Parts: sequence; C-alpha cells; structure tokens
Amino acid sequence: MTARAIDEPHRVSSQLELLFDLTFVVAVAAVTAQLAHAVAAGHGLTGLVPFLQVFFAIWWAWMNFTWFASSYDTDDVLYRLLTMVQMGGVLTLAAGVPAAADHSDYGIVTLGYIIMRIGLVAQWVRAGLEDPAGRRTALRYAAGITVLQVGWVLRLVLADTGVLPESAWLPAFVCLVVLELAVPRWAERVRSTNWHPHHIAERYGLFTIILLGESVLAASRGVAGALEAAEIRPSFVVIAVCALVLLFALWWLYFLTEAGEGLNDRRHRSYLWGYGHYVIFAALAALGAGLEVAVEQSGHAVAASPSALGYAVAIPTGVYLAMLWALHRLITAEPVIRPVPALGGVVAVLALPLATPAIGVAAVVGAITAVCVLLVAVTITTARRASRQEAA
Repeated sequence: MTARAIDEPHRVSSQLELLFDLTFVVAVAAVTAQLAHAVAAGHGLTGLVPFLQVFFAIWWAWMNFTWFASSYDTDDVLYRLLTMVQMGGVLTLAAGVPAAADHSDYGIVTLGYIIMRIGLVAQWVRAGLEDPAGRRTALRYAAGITVLQVGWVLRLVLADTGVLPESAWLPAFVCLVVLELAVPRWAERVRSTNWHPHHIAERYGLFTIILLGESVLAASRGVAGALEAAEIRPSFVVIAVCALVLLFALWWLYFLTEAGEGLNDRRHRSYLWGYGHYVIFAALAALGAGLEVAVEQSGHAVAASPSALGYAVAIPTGVYLAMLWALHRLITAEPVIRPVPALGGVVAVLALPLATPAIGVAAVVGAITAVCVLLVAVTITTARRASRQEAA
C-alpha cells in the first residue's frame, strides 16, 4: 500500500467505491424519512437536531473513506475486506436511525459509526506500515481516529448512566465533531496525502447525485402517500412536477463548474471545500424530506402548517444555493454563478414562504422552482456571453 500519484491520468471511481456508496443510499434514506415524519407531525425544528447529528456521522464516514481511497486505493483482497467492514458499519448505523430520531437513543448509531471507523483505522495502520514516506501522517490519522472513538463511547456511556446531563449532550457532541474535523488538518501537517483532485471532484459529484436521488425517492414516497387518499388534486400535480424540475435545476447548477481543475490549482482550500459539502449534502437530504411532506399534504391533511411546509422546502433550497456559490468561489477565480443572481435567488426563495397562507403550498413550491430555473437560465446566458467576449 503506497501512495498513488497525484497526477495519475484517467483516474475515476472504482467499482468498489460505487458499491460502497450504495450502503449510504440506505443510511441517507433512513435519516431523510425520519426528518419527513417529524416535519409532517409539526415537529420539524425538533427533528432537525437529530437529523443533523446522524447525517454528520454518515457524511464524515463517507468523506474519510473517499479521501483515503483517493490516496491509497490498492483494490487488493485486504483493502476490499476492510471496505466491506466499513459498509457493514453504514448499514448498522442506518438501522439505528429510528431509535435516534424517536427516542434520542444513539446506541446503534454509535455502534455503526465505530465499526466504520475501526475499518478505516486498520486501513491507515496498514498504510503506515507499508508506505514509509507517509508513515507519520498515516499513524497520526490512526491515532486521532482511535482516540475519538473512545470519546464517542464515553459520551454514550455517560449519557446512558445519567452522569452526563441531557443539557450537555449537544455540547459534548459538538466538541467531538470539532475534534473529528481537526484530525485531518493535524495529521497532514507533517506530510500531505496524495489525493487526486479530479478523482475527489468526481466522488463528490457522485454523492451529490445520490442525495438528489434520495430527494426523488422521498418525493415519490410523498406521491404514494397522497395517492392513498384516492383523489388527484391540481395541487398534487403542481407540487409533484415542480419537485422534479426543482431537483433538476439544482443538479444543473452544481455541475456547471468542474471542480477538478480548481482543486488542482488551489489544493490549500480543499479542507474548506470538502467540509463545506456537509451543508450541501445535508440541505439536499432535508429538501427531500420537505418535498415528501409537501407532496403528501396535497392528498391528505398533515399536522404541519402550510407555512412550515413552505419553509421545509425553501430553507434547504436557499442554503444549498448560498453554499454552492461559496464553494464555487473558493476554487475558481470567476465562479460561473454570479453573486448578485445567487444572492437574489436566495433572498427570493427564503421570502416566498411568507406568502403561503395567501397562495398555498403548491404555489410557493412552484415559485421556488421558478426562481431556481431562472437562476439556471441567467447563469447559462451570462457564461455564454462571457465566453463569446473572450473568443472575440
């Protein structure tokens, strides 16, 4: 296990990485479904905290595997077996999502997370043993991750035994998250790993598609719930169609810029770019939950108010647009998405739910979709105009 070349030509995702991603489809579907239930019951804000906590575990495990694989993917027998261990951890975590969301019981989620991390620690130890040049970095990763797993277990034990008061659960979680985020920076101070910029860009793009696919799945669950009412209303058709168009517009905006070249030229900004995607991914998952309930309520009544449903779609969309522009700005000198249209789109999207009591959920979802489609059109037109001016 030696470091792969940074400039390796034609580097793409392996079949094992694609299989690995499929286990995250299950985990993301579980956490999105739980958030949708909370929104439908009128407890969206209450359900947001466990959603963000569990989603962090999902995202961080995926991200750590992805960056390790970009540097050290050997695709031999031992590597494949340890990857399978991490996949088992993902599925265990997914099984614990309902208990975490409904009863704040993070036992199974923590167990699944630890299984994932143990598999990664073994990979880093192997890299440290077999790659002398990157040994110190690899062993730092292994040590940092191991110590933090002790921290997660200790947090769980102290919470279950009552030693850690409930008011301290969230601060303890945030503290451990900060330490988790600090491990890569600390480990790579001695020597950076050989991650491949185009491979990383492709992996993040693929996970974005997975999150968009989860939103499609969530919306389809809402369609099924609405159809159980055995009555097709105009609002149902409007929201269902707009959900598809909205997701297509968000996909279009994400892939307007190919991130590989930007990451290659600005490797020092990779931490901010990589960490910032937590917001992108979480927003897409939350949007799926919002769309699911918005579609479902067009067929039968839900406990959530119309305004709450409008915000359940608007807030994730606005957050996604704002963060997407920020991440493009990090790695490109001239981001394709201009700041004025992006900011205008965010403001418009976040303001639209105020009109929900007057115009209804379907009209608000339609207006949010129209804003995103308009942003796509303006961005494409501006980019083409700039391209013609450069050619001239």
